[in-house]
Amino acid sequence: MIGVYVPGHSLLHRLPAGFKIVALMASIITVAVVVRSPLAAGVALAATAATFALAWIPPRNAWSQVKGVVWVLAALFVFQWIITDAARAFVVCAVLLASVGLAAVVTLTTRTADMLDAIITGLSPLKRLGVRTDLIAMAFALTIRSIPLIAEVLAQVDQARRARGLRAGPRVLLAPTVLAALQTADGFAETLAARGMD
Repeated sequence: MIGVYVPGHSLLHRLPAGFKIVALMASIITVAVVVRSPLAAGVALAATAATFALAWIPPRNAWSQVKGVVWVLAALFVFQWIITDAARAFVVCAVLLASVGLAAVVTLTTRTADMLDAIITGLSPLKRLGVRTDLIAMAFALTIRSIPLIAEVLAQVDQARRARGLRAGPRVLLAPTVLAALQTADGFAETLAARGMD
């Protein structure tokens, strides 16, 4: 799941967390802006796979990063195919899959504490303006923690669907997942409020 650090000695493991975060943002923006054809989408997916290989991430770990969003991408592909065409649907899903993959590589090769330290360092100039950078860092930490939780919820919903013999679809998969995500958010909010956080 995203957010689970995998120890290693690859080049990507040794790069500073701040550099990886900036490179991730730049890569996702570039993919979203540049990829406009199925060929370019295939190149983006191949480059993402090569990044996993460069980081020496085992295929099992790489698959665990994307299996949670497969049904979401499948539903999105069908929706895009209906309103546009198959080529456009493939491009949209490939961009999202590449973005998820690149984010997964960063979180797999970077300790969460190092990422939060890099974020706090990058935001430190805002302290002079009265911005609570510690709260922003906490929001990032909660976001990082929530990603594997939501992926786990989606997997549980899919298992329940299979046990009931229901077909996969947006209503069957996404609605329960969204409700569970909202319940998780409420739990986070109550926990923070109980600790005196606004």
